[in-house]
Amino acid sequence: MSKLIAVCGSPTSGKTTLGLKLAQEIYYSKKTSVLFVSVDLNVPMMGYVFPHCKASDLYSIGKTLDKTDIYREDVMKQIVTVKTMMNFGFLGFKAGENKYTYPRPTEDKVLDLFRCMSEIAEYVVIDCVSDTEDFISMIARREADVVVKAITPDLKCMTYFSSNNDAYLGCADKTVTVMNTLEKDLFLPFDEVKNHFKKVPFILPYSIAIKQQTITGTLSERLADRKYREVISNLAKAVS
Repeated sequence: MSKLIAVCGSPTSGKTTLGLKLAQEIYYSKKTSVLFVSVDLNVPMMGYVFPHCKASDLYSIGKTLDKTDIYREDVMKQIVTVKTMMNFGFLGFKAGENKYTYPRPTEDKVLDLFRCMSEIAEYVVIDCVSDTEDFISMIARREADVVVKAITPDLKCMTYFSSNNDAYLGCADKTVTVMNTLEKDLFLPFDEVKNHFKKVPFILPYSIAIKQQTITGTLSERLADRKYREVISNLAKAVS
């Protein structure tokens, strides 16, 4: 049976990169089929994960959600793949699309989408939106087998979760918290943030390699950073 993993977090907490690297690690370690899904319409994932691809080579999850009925074949048509990773697929919105491009999906449609994705891949990793009222993200948190909560060592992150605590209460018993270090700064308040969230079993180190991938548009490739990979590998084991 397929496993659904939702990745959530505060704004600019590196959710998409964390979710993608987690999905890649599950793919390589489990030798299985994986779908990485981004539901963000504010910053459509296809635009920066595949910046060097022609628009005609990219597809949109919005096309699937826009259908009256959703079938497995509809989802498969919108999956983007790379030659080096068989059985690994990307699903997301395209650059140029926004919240006005498609009508708001119904709960039935979103659940049908999740069902179809579960039929296609053994693991489905969903990159959720920080806006706690985002409809697809709400359902993903509710339906997920595991919720990975991305936090960052700063006051902005603590404030976000203090203000949106109610949205995450329902999935607290299936949540794994990960501190994502986005800056190379010796004076970040790691201990204060850890104490605030009480239990933080995973701390991802700052990775210059990820920054380089982001700049060069190569996030779809496997990361070579040994220290980062060691932590993400342990996280993959814990959630899969």
